[in-house]
Amino acid sequence: MKLKRLGHVAVCVQDIEKSAEFYRNLGMELVWKDADWAYLKAGEDGLALLSPSYDQAGPHFGFVFDDRTEMESAYEQLKADGVSVTHIHEHRDGTASFYGRDPDGNGFEYLYEPA
Repeated sequence: MKLKRLGHVAVCVQDIEKSAEFYRNLGMELVWKDADWAYLKAGEDGLALLSPSYDQAGPHFGFVFDDRTEMESAYEQLKADGVSVTHIHEHRDGTASFYGRDPDGNGFEYLYEPA
């Protein structure tokens, strides 16, 4: 299993528009914005803003893979190791991922991000 990098952090916000503007004013680039979530970047590092109506995930940090096969192999390995993970799903922005929890209950995501 080879992680590309720790790629993003996802936080919950009350107002997507207001929060996206705040982080843009800090110098981040808005990459994607929908009614229930937004994604900003500072270089290669990302910040996902999740609205109260976003029901796909909660606060988490995301590990990035640039090879989908490696992400799918990691999924199978974690399942074999007894780690509780969600199914792999396709995102609206062309990425794919699954979510899990570490032994302390912190959320993580394994994200395939095409080049």
